[in-house]
Amino acid sequence: MADTTDTDLPAEDPFDQIVNAPFDAAISERYLIYAMSTITARSLPDLRDGLKPVHRRLLWAMRQLKLDPASGYKKCARVVGDVIGKYHPHGDQSVYDAMVRLAQTFSLRYPLVDGQGNFGNIDGDNAAAYRYTEARLTKTAIELMQGLDENATDFKPTYNGEDEEPEVMPGLFPNLLANGASGIAVGMATSIPSHNAAEIIDAAMLLIDEPKATHEQLMQIVQGPDFATGGVLVDSRETISTAYETGRGALRVRARFHAADAKDAADRDAGIERLSGGTWQLVITEIPYQVQKGKLIEQIAQLIADKKLPILDDVRDESDADIRIVLVPKSRNVDPEDLKNALFRLTDLETRFGLNMNVLDANRVPKVMGLGEVLREWLSHQIEVLVRRSQHRLEKIDARLELLEGYIIAYLNLDRIIEIIRTEDEPKPVMMAEFQLTDRQAEAILNMRLRSLRKLEEMELRRERDELHAEREELVKLIESPARQRTRLKKDLTKLRLGYAEDTELGRRRTSLIEAAPAREISLEAFVEREPVTIILSKRGWIKAMKGHADLSAKADYKFKEGDALAQVFHAQTTDKILVATANGRFYTIGADKLPGARGFGEPLGTMIDIEAGNDVLTLLPVTPGGRMLLAASTGKGFVCKMEDVVAETRKGRGVVTLKPGARLQVVRLAPAESADEAVAKDQYVAVVGENRKLVIFPMNEIPEMAKGQGVTLQRYKDGGLSDAICFNLSEGLSWTMGGDSGRTRTETDLTQWRVARGAAGRLPPQGFPRNNRFD
Repeated sequence: MADTTDTDLPAEDPFDQIVNAPFDAAISERYLIYAMSTITARSLPDLRDGLKPVHRRLLWAMRQLKLDPASGYKKCARVVGDVIGKYHPHGDQSVYDAMVRLAQTFSLRYPLVDGQGNFGNIDGDNAAAYRYTEARLTKTAIELMQGLDENATDFKPTYNGEDEEPEVMPGLFPNLLANGASGIAVGMATSIPSHNAAEIIDAAMLLIDEPKATHEQLMQIVQGPDFATGGVLVDSRETISTAYETGRGALRVRARFHAADAKDAADRDAGIERLSGGTWQLVITEIPYQVQKGKLIEQIAQLIADKKLPILDDVRDESDADIRIVLVPKSRNVDPEDLKNALFRLTDLETRFGLNMNVLDANRVPKVMGLGEVLREWLSHQIEVLVRRSQHRLEKIDARLELLEGYIIAYLNLDRIIEIIRTEDEPKPVMMAEFQLTDRQAEAILNMRLRSLRKLEEMELRRERDELHAEREELVKLIESPARQRTRLKKDLTKLRLGYAEDTELGRRRTSLIEAAPAREISLEAFVEREPVTIILSKRGWIKAMKGHADLSAKADYKFKEGDALAQVFHAQTTDKILVATANGRFYTIGADKLPGARGFGEPLGTMIDIEAGNDVLTLLPVTPGGRMLLAASTGKGFVCKMEDVVAETRKGRGVVTLKPGARLQVVRLAPAESADEAVAKDQYVAVVGENRKLVIFPMNEIPEMAKGQGVTLQRYKDGGLSDAICFNLSEGLSWTMGGDSGRTRTETDLTQWRVARGAAGRLPPQGFPRNNRFD
């Protein structure tokens, strides 16, 4: 019988590995792992080098390929392949997109990649495929990676353990603030603008000299963001300072108007180019950061096409390597500042950049920091790098000094050394015993060529040894003295600053700081020529505007489509806004200047506003300053509202009256303006008549003024609902139109028996009141 071995035993049941756990707890645990991975290894930059992992791996791979600024370019496909194959196992397109951004001069203030080929443009066009483009590192990238060969940072294994990559770039360039960063993680995000490197270095040196420098002192040096695309920062210094102190805020950035060829300095700074005949045009030379020029021009052109900016006639893109957008006003009488303000409000010529300085600190913990804290943490890291580089250099010096001492012994005993090498089978132990050499010294002497032995010269060896001893002594002092470390760091920063000084093309500040108030509300109607018009609405909802104030009684002159007829006609001005009240309680607004002319039948209201199918138009009213309306529903509820409160800015209108199912807005009447005169206010009354021919009259001050809602009960009904309501002065009596074609009106002054409290049932109206229960 065969022996039973372990291999004959049945395999462990895989279901034994299942752990019973609450589903929500398992999901929470796994989601938290995913969230932390996204935060620390993808989306947030490291405070020490300002890089995300994908950017750091791109630069490291390019360094491994020896793509320094003095070397030739290599295909981006080669770089992307190395990155995703060795360091960053993600999609090639995402890696290439990150690489493209590092090369775009309009995205990064100080590009880290020098690209050759099509890397996209500020119009929003994409870069060419990576098989067509080439790249190498910039001088800034080399400065950011300085110290990688000097043990300035730790290395960690790559994802597959075959290679190593740096945990952080140790260079002195302040990349986090100089180039900024943006990213969206899980539950948090970061948005850091780029800054002027010279200002950041100056602020860092201030903190070296005065570690307890205040935020106000730092803000005297760091003026604010310095975007790659320039522009104008228009917030006050107090607003900017508050944002940098807390690490959160929003900064307003505007386009720059500049006319280089203008003779007058004021016109040049305002971007006004004077043309013949007194005409002029505005010129834009810089646009806000992250705004695509192509989409911006489309945005402005759409405003012109939609007639939302009647003071602008045309927009032209005359850009080449530099941006030049030309804006042509409708008339030379247009105020340039009014046109600018309108554009700032309606387009992306003014944008807000959200400041959210959320970064990973030295312990890889996300934290929102202010400017001072970011600089202090960065300086602490640079001190650590300086000490590590010094220790590494110290180790190199000690190793070299050990060899130099051996070379000097060999020089002084050259003949004996040669004799030992020639006669001894194992010369190394003999040399070590006879001359007290270390193993490294003996090995170095034995590895030297005879030619090198002849060239050994005591004076040269002693000079190098003395120099190294002096350097070693300085390094020991540096490592042991924090004061010397700060002095050395300041010296290195001063040297770095020379390449980014204000007088260099790369270091010149691009974003200006000019405090300006928020773009004021420009009434575009003010640019419309005021002319009288007669607005005509047909029963089928066709509308048109006739020039001039026509005789409202000459109805025969109005032309309509067959089967259509007049519904309403009234006088207005081209500068008026016309309210359109509908039965479902919504109000719409149309500019009188945008109505079609009266040569034809006009246009349906539905082409101008989005009226729901089956929703009847009750009336049209021109908006008057301080004007009020009485609104009443068929249920007998109503309120008074100001005309300005119901003006709608969109085609979809504004819901004003809240209606119950089956109810409709029944009455839209002009109400008298609010009066401070007590006698006048007491004389204002409201008359309400129901479908049951019951009439109630009560003071108008019993009705509340509201912007929207259902209102209060005006009259109580058992059956039916409200038929009509009107506002009138009690001293003048209540009037209504008599029946027939006479057009006569009747006025009743004795209204005592109908004057009741609001919400009463009422009683039958005076004899002669119209059978249709309408006051007109």
